[in-house]
Amino acid sequence: MTDSIDLTPELLLRAYAVGMFPMARSADDERLVWFDPDPRGILPLDGFHLSRRLARTVRATAFRATVNRDFAGVIDGCAKGTDARPDTWINQRIRALCLDLHGMGHAHSVEIWDGDDLVGGLYGVSLRGAFFGESMFSRARDASKIALVHLVARLRRRGFTLLDTQFVTGHLEQFGAIEISRPLYRRRLAEALRLDVSFQRPDEEGWTGGEDAAAAVAALAHSTTEIS
Repeated sequence: MTDSIDLTPELLLRAYAVGMFPMARSADDERLVWFDPDPRGILPLDGFHLSRRLARTVRATAFRATVNRDFAGVIDGCAKGTDARPDTWINQRIRALCLDLHGMGHAHSVEIWDGDDLVGGLYGVSLRGAFFGESMFSRARDASKIALVHLVARLRRRGFTLLDTQFVTGHLEQFGAIEISRPLYRRRLAEALRLDVSFQRPDEEGWTGGEDAAAAVAALAHSTTEIS
């Protein structure tokens, strides 16, 4: 369904709360199309698949991870086409709405840095105990994967119960993403929306580094599946 309404950040949050989300057909098309997939993709937070190689990479990497330090840079990185994906669904309208949600404390980014260079990251929308993953990008090997490890570890520590991936791709399957029916998704969403949790405290600095990376891997390894 293509929208014909004046979409505000508040209305967008109401849409997320009932399981709907918008996308553009292309970055150059200002129209938005609404989706409510059945089946729906999720990444179970208690079933995250962490490979031994990726765990070693996260522990040993010289990359630095931050939270909410360059939200605009991350969404622009996700919106930029690549040789493998020349066009994306993030248009200027989506960008503006997400920047508004970020200012309201409902949209968040995880950034991966190589020195002063932003080499990867991801962003999404949080609503109480649900996190709606939107997009990720990588300009260096494993950068987006490292961002995902930090995201999952943070969501688990903060008490989130739902990581919505919208759809399941081959890339996400390697981490344990699954499809569930729309009725089951809506039940899980309703449960998550009853929780009083937050992605980031107002006084939280947001920087992470080597020790936090090791802690993130350790936290995941206790209750997730480690694969070779």
